[in-house]
Amino acid sequence: MPAPDTAPSVTPFAALLPETVLDALDAVGLRGDGRLIQLNSYENRVFQVFLEDGRVVVAKFYRPGRWSDEQILEEHAFAAELAAQEIPLAAPWPLQVDTTSLHADRLTPCGPTLSSFATPDGPYRFAVAERRAGRAPETESLEVLEWIGRFLGRLHAVGAVRPFEHRLTLDVAGFGHGARDALLAMDCIPPDALPAWERTSADALAAAQRAFDTLPELRRLRLHGDCHLGNILWTEAGPHFVDLDDAMNGPAVQDLWMLLAGARTERTRQLAAILDGYEQFMDFDWRELRLIEPLRTLRMIHHSAWIARRWADPAFPIAFPWFESPAYWNEQTTRLREQLEAMAEPPLGSPAD
Repeated sequence: MPAPDTAPSVTPFAALLPETVLDALDAVGLRGDGRLIQLNSYENRVFQVFLEDGRVVVAKFYRPGRWSDEQILEEHAFAAELAAQEIPLAAPWPLQVDTTSLHADRLTPCGPTLSSFATPDGPYRFAVAERRAGRAPETESLEVLEWIGRFLGRLHAVGAVRPFEHRLTLDVAGFGHGARDALLAMDCIPPDALPAWERTSADALAAAQRAFDTLPELRRLRLHGDCHLGNILWTEAGPHFVDLDDAMNGPAVQDLWMLLAGARTERTRQLAAILDGYEQFMDFDWRELRLIEPLRTLRMIHHSAWIARRWADPAFPIAFPWFESPAYWNEQTTRLREQLEAMAEPPLGSPAD
């Protein structure tokens, strides 16, 4: 779930050429052998880089203007805390200027794990981590789901120690109304589709807020934030995360609900397996299950706003060519109406299940 920023990005990575990536790594003493592979990422630019010494690393170049240095470094510090507790993920490495590099004068340290590399079109901040491979988890297996639950329980036990100070907090105001207001201000919804979407999105966010209001003492802890199956890789040693780019403060259930799929009976079965593992390491407030559909609603509206905010980036019209069509917005309205019905139903895991 990308951050709810407001500034559109205009060709943000135009100057990030392969040689720029290699020069930036050279400036911190990581000399590539010339081979690099761009990995799938819309929000940032991520590369698998082969080094002369035989190691393979992942270099992540952050979208300019999205996060502050403090927000990025807070994410890195959380990753280091998790790694210290032997929770599997690739924590960013410490970076130091290599004074012997021909490119050292273009490097500015931003913190222990974050550096900025100068180009004629502006600086790029980047971090480097170990490459960790894996495959998609086999979620048909309840044993696998329970293992993922244990993994998340351990992560949340660390996340509950203290909140983030600089990163975002998941709520209806920022991720719902803020996203909706941005869409209306950018005038990107076709006129014929606008009235129905505007009315239905307002009703859906009001229903989501009512659900949050039933939990006035909701505990918000440090989360992965975008915990869908595409962000979990599996090896024989179990699951690990790719990164924590969307880490935020929020309710624990935010890191659980995107792992569920299928009919209600199937989702109930999956949820039970995940929580069986989760509660071995972390208590779960079962009242949070009433937030699953409200959180899905926020994600839907927020995703549309994310595309709109990035529309000036040439990669986005190519990836989402249907975004400006009336059909897309009519479908969004239909889905929000379905969310209104879903939010009126008993929460998943209720006695009826």
